[in-house]
Amino acid sequence: MLIKAPAPRDVRPSEITPETVYRSRRRFMAQALAGGAGIAAGSALALPSSWLEGRELAPAAAIGEETTPERLATEYNNFYEFGTDKDDPVSHAHEMSIDPWTVEVSGEVARPGKVGIEDLLAGIDLEERIYRLRCVEAWSMVIPWIGFPMKKLIERFEPTANAKYVEFQTLYRPDEMRGQRGFFTSIDFPYVEGLRLDEAYHPLAIFAVGMYGKLLPNQNGAPLRIVVPWKYGFKSIKSIVSIRLTEREPRTTWNVSAPHEYGFYANVNPMVDHPRWSQATERRLPSSLFSPNRIDTRMFNGYDEVASLYSGMDLRLLY
Repeated sequence: MLIKAPAPRDVRPSEITPETVYRSRRRFMAQALAGGAGIAAGSALALPSSWLEGRELAPAAAIGEETTPERLATEYNNFYEFGTDKDDPVSHAHEMSIDPWTVEVSGEVARPGKVGIEDLLAGIDLEERIYRLRCVEAWSMVIPWIGFPMKKLIERFEPTANAKYVEFQTLYRPDEMRGQRGFFTSIDFPYVEGLRLDEAYHPLAIFAVGMYGKLLPNQNGAPLRIVVPWKYGFKSIKSIVSIRLTEREPRTTWNVSAPHEYGFYANVNPMVDHPRWSQATERRLPSSLFSPNRIDTRMFNGYDEVASLYSGMDLRLLY
């Protein structure tokens, strides 16, 4: 499932790097050459709508399954920062500003700092990844993401020998994210998720900046989210503002809220039921009352190449 860019040939107009990306790359290189303990914050402007134009994407490997219609994938999702109904994100996410946007990298790294989104992505080659998305609620989709391996970005900040986990945090801005300012919520904000470092370094784990050939819409986690396709969807945290490398397992939002229902690992496992429903099957969207499109759930969501990460672990206990 590792996707490699095609071999270079004669340069075509579509392969010419846009000027904004070129300048961002030059800024990042200058910072890297300057050395020092940290990475200086550069341009914090949001990615312009034209950012993906002219970028040559590595082609995605087909998974032999029909892609979910774009409208469904962008209008039916969970993003509790905007409400708990499936259509709340698309209805309210436009209230969130993503310009400017910075990400703070901290913890067990040699080069911590706050970095503007363009500088964060400078020099990154993008790929299209068509992945299954399996929600813990037992529905699923197939989505074409645009992104890059998480390892490429994390390594830039030079994790120390003590780094064993990666903690991510979502934007906390109650005045723009109405779900965060409610008196009665099932979770605490800001939203926090985490991975073991070797999970984050697996080639299938990506940072995503787009979907369906476009930049991510706000309701799907603009401008930066992770996608970890062998885990339930709530692990793929959206609208990231903080990346922290830690020695100890981080406390994650759903695991803190309901530890008997949501474990730290959250690997898709048809043999381990949620306390309130079976995980043996899933409802592949689109579906309807008369066409439920019910299919069997696969271990690790069908991405068996990650099994070695959990060798010797009791996946019923460490769910």
